[in-house]
Amino acid sequence: MAWIYLGIAGILEVVWAFAMKLSDGFTKPVASVVTIVGSIISFWFLSLAMKSLPLGTAYVIWTGIGAVGSFILGILVLGEGADPLRVLAAALIIAGLLLLKFATPH
Repeated sequence: MAWIYLGIAGILEVVWAFAMKLSDGFTKPVASVVTIVGSIISFWFLSLAMKSLPLGTAYVIWTGIGAVGSFILGILVLGEGADPLRVLAAALIIAGLLLLKFATPH
């Protein structure tokens, strides 16, 4: 169940990061509320995952899901660049996340 909690936490990290971008420096109320509420719920799910997963594994995977998810969302929704070097960097992050997942006994 911890891995499911961690996945939910990571997805919510993408949600709140995207909402923060849309909040325009917390000047747009709806996006600002989504940012704050999303981050609180994301942290809560992360804390549930950390009950049984090692700190380093849980935290790195949580931030990695957020980083790569935000990267993909930025490309698909915000029209940010997808040059080969940026895509390679994201692929390396994904490779690292998978290695941590498989190296973690649980």
